[in-house]
Amino acid sequence: MDVPTDRRYTAEHEWIDAADPATVGVTRHAADALGDVVYVDLPEVGRTVTAGESFGEVESTKSVSDLYAPAGGEIVAVNDALDADPGLINTDPYGDGWLVRLRVTEPGETMDADAYRALTA
Repeated sequence: MDVPTDRRYTAEHEWIDAADPATVGVTRHAADALGDVVYVDLPEVGRTVTAGESFGEVESTKSVSDLYAPAGGEIVAVNDALDADPGLINTDPYGDGWLVRLRVTEPGETMDADAYRALTA
């Protein structure tokens, strides 16, 4: 399974990188489980989130799933490209399918790539 080693993962299948601001997305495992993504509801820029808090939703042909913040902080950008093409989450979850950028003020409970691979095996 495609699990980049340059980021951290949550048990809810979100990823976060170590940049400042950090980029947040969903994992390939989540994208595959969701099926075809048809709509994404993301928060407003400027919103403050707490680690583990739901900050939006992804709607697919199979279900609606909450998105959970892998860390706490302020949303400083959202991926507007997902408005026109929410399927980017399916085709490129670790690249163009990113969700938000977060100025981290509170670390969350995350795991490295090896632990995430073990979780999803």
